[in-house]
Amino acid sequence: MNIRYCAALGALLGAPAFAAGLGVNVEIPRLNVAEYHRPYVAVWIERADNTVPATLAVWYDVKMRGAEGEGTKWLKDMRQWWRRTGRELQMPVDGVSGATKPAGKHQISFTEGSNPLPRLPAGSYRLVVEASREVGGREVVTIPFQWPPAKAEQLQGQGSSELGAIALDLKP
Repeated sequence: MNIRYCAALGALLGAPAFAAGLGVNVEIPRLNVAEYHRPYVAVWIERADNTVPATLAVWYDVKMRGAEGEGTKWLKDMRQWWRRTGRELQMPVDGVSGATKPAGKHQISFTEGSNPLPRLPAGSYRLVVEASREVGGREVVTIPFQWPPAKAEQLQGQGSSELGAIALDLKP
């Protein structure tokens, strides 16, 4: 009798816990300009009231770490992210911050409850991607979504200058 209970408990505890997740695809276009610099990019989730439950990624020049923290000095050029949550963070942030990315398509994915995506209460949210480039422009792309996702779906956004196609893959 005890063996059955132990086996049932072991199966229950050994079963994987399924958590919702999301994937983000960010396209950084190659610009035909005389002086090209890779953009700084921030990816985060906002609630309807503009508060930020999670910063998912911040790509910046991590090599510029001189006495003045040169690489972090330009993070404030991503103005919307900086005002909402960036100024509260101490860079680098493990699992969130990383080096700038070259032109091309970049994919990141997250599982709810794992750093940096906390468990989110049900509701309306926005995925926000902001890019800012030295000797260039600044652009923000926003994709609204409902959490938790009822079904797997892909939502799209499109940049026009500093960002290309942005895709949000929701997984129940």
